[in-house]
Amino acid sequence: MKFQNIAADVKLGENVKIYDFVNLYGCEIGNNSKIGTFVEIQKGAKIGNNCKISSHTFICEGVTIEDDVFIGHNVTFINDAYPRATNLAGELQNEADWVCIPTLIKRGASIGSSTTLLCGITVGENALVGAGSVVTKDVPANTIVAGNPAKIIRTFEEKK
Repeated sequence: MKFQNIAADVKLGENVKIYDFVNLYGCEIGNNSKIGTFVEIQKGAKIGNNCKISSHTFICEGVTIEDDVFIGHNVTFINDAYPRATNLAGELQNEADWVCIPTLIKRGASIGSSTTLLCGITVGENALVGAGSVVTKDVPANTIVAGNPAKIIRTFEEKK
């Protein structure tokens, strides 16, 4: 028996593999991608072709992941620069009370396990983010970053 919550509005490409305890709604997932156990992908998020999303990962609204991207275990994306539980009237916030700030992960990038990515950034093509990093600004293409905050470790030539 599969324990999956896949809403009717999810757009799944061909040959998508989805493991148990996954929550998907309002998102798009491209061909040949794998979605690991205990992953949530929210409305408006887009996952490209040939991606691997490892277990315990949270991909929120506003995140676009291009083709051939690896997302390690327990990766967290953030889409709100100023999160609050309540609005100025003291009521629980709703969609009208905040701004979703997009994040882009470019083709061929790899995001290490337990990384947190703040909103409004772009991780460049073939970039590699070391495990446990906190990414607070754009990561250039063909660059390795790591740390808190993530800093450039070195660059490398694009794979041919």
